[in-house]
Amino acid sequence: MTAASLLRRLLPRSPITFEPAPGAPYRLPRGLFSLELDGCYMALGWRHGLGLFFHKIRFEVLVWDPVAGHQRLLAVPPDFEFQGGKGDISGAVLRAAGDADHFRVVMVGSNGKQPRAVLACVYSSETGAWGDFISAPLPSEGLFIFRSQPAVLAGDCLHWSLTMAGSRSILKFDLNRKSLDLRLLPGDYYTPLSPVKFAVMRAEGGGMGFLFLFGFTAELWSLNPNRDGVMIWEPGRSIELDKLLRLNPKKDPPQVIGYAEENNVVFFWTVVGVFMVHLESWRFKKLSKTSLDSWYHPFEIAYTPGIGGGHDGAKVVSHWWMTRWARYTKQLFS
Repeated sequence: MTAASLLRRLLPRSPITFEPAPGAPYRLPRGLFSLELDGCYMALGWRHGLGLFFHKIRFEVLVWDPVAGHQRLLAVPPDFEFQGGKGDISGAVLRAAGDADHFRVVMVGSNGKQPRAVLACVYSSETGAWGDFISAPLPSEGLFIFRSQPAVLAGDCLHWSLTMAGSRSILKFDLNRKSLDLRLLPGDYYTPLSPVKFAVMRAEGGGMGFLFLFGFTAELWSLNPNRDGVMIWEPGRSIELDKLLRLNPKKDPPQVIGYAEENNVVFFWTVVGVFMVHLESWRFKKLSKTSLDSWYHPFEIAYTPGIGGGHDGAKVVSHWWMTRWARYTKQLFS
């Protein structure tokens, strides 16, 4: 029995659907890919054409390649702690460098023991096994909760946003050094009760940064060395979204609901619809109206124009397609 038929037989139908981004020169037919999962699955993110989903009851992850039609179910190592809906486990999937036939899954979370520690473990499809655990001490005994945002790959490191004992932090996993690092956000800019929104992004130059969203003001921050060589947070460019997107400042402010890391595009929910904004040029495009109960998972793949798409040239171009994770049957932008 294949994994696909197992899912169809055992799980209530709740398909994930795709919608091509407007203006893309190569558009996938609506409904070409579908996957039926139940409400116990959490979408952890998409990267390199692969989706990763975590089953909260069976404690396993599903890797899905919709283009090739392949699926892989993996049992998560039992050392991780998961407390129901508190979200203290997360993960990411990525292709192996220079090898499109293999992938890696990185799971991160807390161990639930004393003294508490943050853990990481990497699965390689090439070896078919999980590697050794990597750990780092947690500086606080408070709640360790991953936010709903997927990891961001910047350079050779994966970054997750999380809340730890009431403070927002970034967890970094170095794929080459196999090391973990926790870094707090600037304390003067965020308190647990402030209305500031926060999302990990790629900074200028490709390193790790984040976006602060305070009301209608979006501000980009990055990590840079000071005169003594110590890495510190520094603010960069900012934009007034009400002026850029022509929004009414008396209405509800925008919220970040997705990020396409390869194209450096952020998705903002507003009362008049969803916009995607390119963070380098500030160019934007309105997508449609949608509810605020979903996170957009951009699906970015690369193709060579001239092969099946009717476009000339040899340059490899990336485009993205949005997937929406929903408990009930929904279709994007319908």
